[in-house]
Amino acid sequence: MKPISARTICLYVNGQLIKGSDKFRINDVVYHLQKMGPNKLLFLKQKWQIDWEKIAQSVPCVVVTDTVFAELERIENCTIIKVENIEHAFWGFVNIYRNQFSIPVVSVTGTNGKTTTKDMIMHILSFDRTVTGTKKSANSRTHHLTYLLSIEKDTDAAVFESAVGEPGDVLLASRYFKPTIGIITNIGVYHLDGCKTPEAYLLAKAEMVQAVGSKGTLIVNADDKNTKKLGLKRFKGVVHTFGVTNRADFRAANITYGNKGMHFELKVKKKKMFSFNAKKKYSVFVPGYGHHQVLNALAAIAAVHEMGIDINDAAKRLRSFKNLPAHLEISPGKGGCTILDDTWSSTPSSLAAAFQTLNGISRGKIRIALVGDIKRLGEFSKEFHRQTGEMIADNGVDVLITVGSKAAEIAKQAKRKGLKGKVYTFPTIHGVEELLTRILDKNSILLVKSSSTNDEIMKLKTKLKLRSAKNK
Repeated sequence: MKPISARTICLYVNGQLIKGSDKFRINDVVYHLQKMGPNKLLFLKQKWQIDWEKIAQSVPCVVVTDTVFAELERIENCTIIKVENIEHAFWGFVNIYRNQFSIPVVSVTGTNGKTTTKDMIMHILSFDRTVTGTKKSANSRTHHLTYLLSIEKDTDAAVFESAVGEPGDVLLASRYFKPTIGIITNIGVYHLDGCKTPEAYLLAKAEMVQAVGSKGTLIVNADDKNTKKLGLKRFKGVVHTFGVTNRADFRAANITYGNKGMHFELKVKKKKMFSFNAKKKYSVFVPGYGHHQVLNALAAIAAVHEMGIDINDAAKRLRSFKNLPAHLEISPGKGGCTILDDTWSSTPSSLAAAFQTLNGISRGKIRIALVGDIKRLGEFSKEFHRQTGEMIADNGVDVLITVGSKAAEIAKQAKRKGLKGKVYTFPTIHGVEELLTRILDKNSILLVKSSSTNDEIMKLKTKLKLRSAKNK
């Protein structure tokens, strides 16, 4: 952010300077005391157990407070601004800062694909625009202020993720970012520890409709069954759809697996309100495997075209996109096998995409899947683990290996539903490496599917890759 003087801060927060110089400038703003440091502005929301020593070590600095503490006044080189209400002052600052910038701001939410879609948009825009956005998948509410302040005078566009841990998260993010374009990649099930029910989780994602508002643009997945539950007929803004199987404004056809990515034909539906290139079909290649990757690309192309990027240019730029690690990443593995690493996160819908991709790239190889527990499903955990087992039975796999007590339900249900492949169930990682050592060879492909928080599977995955590299 551009340095701001204490005098300007007083105007932003409608406050009174009671100590220090109004010419002192800060270059960052925080509201968590642990993030405080020199030349920063702190909105002091705490009322008790305040670490005064931390503030004293952070001088010179500015503190905005609605309570003037004697301990605070005694700190040298600490500029103090008094306000009537600290919460109102904070949001007043946020609003004024955001309203300085008339730029397109994209907010991306969804159970899966939001980080990849966000990165695709940023990649396409970065060729000729200055763009800021969410770093990797660091999308929690504690990052919102930092990301807002990354918008500066020369910023042309911003792209942020709006994650859902509990109801209200998307609306909270929108208070900071005020998105002009909202994307919902899909709505599956996840974070039921915070949202409690699938219905509440859907409503939490649907907050994007309100976040964008009647003057904004929504880009939604036409293939996703839960999209139909959003009530978009009442939405007064612009809606663009993307998909593969259903009618959509941006639709992919003739999808094929290529070398390190997906080829498809993009068909664009003309709208009176939306001026497209006269050409209605475009040849597109997107790095990264799977039909879900095609959907991510469709959403990204729709968003950048809304911001004025020609579709042909967007397609050309997309070819150089680099997919994130552990997103169905291909690596050589133990015994000469191929490892399909999808350990960034694990949800029922991402598991379905992973097995579909496994079938798409296996090309006659023996398909082996190592699957861990799916976390954060709350009281619905057993139900969705069983549904995942049914999905695996429908897709088919030659060898299914599950690790963990919850994942055991996946194996049980897959066998009940007629999975013809071999099934192995392990309560812990112990014994899994021995099994894989026996069955992995150059004619096999191993899908590793778990959350990155599953340390046991992550360590085994790394071990398999390292051994392969040493043996080559």
